[in-house]
Amino acid sequence: MKSPCVEICRFDRGMGWCIGCGRTLDETRKWRKAPRPKLLGISAELPRRLAKLGDRSAR
Repeated sequence: MKSPCVEICRFDRGMGWCIGCGRTLDETRKWRKAPRPKLLGISAELPRRLAKLGDRSAR
């Protein structure tokens, strides 16, 4: 499965998510070797995480 990386690798200190793709540092490190069901689960969460990061930056 293709990585959701958009080459903006900076992590929000409060949430622990990348501000570019929404993954955690651990998820980015393990992406290539993770089983497909795990990747699908992470991918499903990314839009919600990115929206939450956007809400935080708007404050």
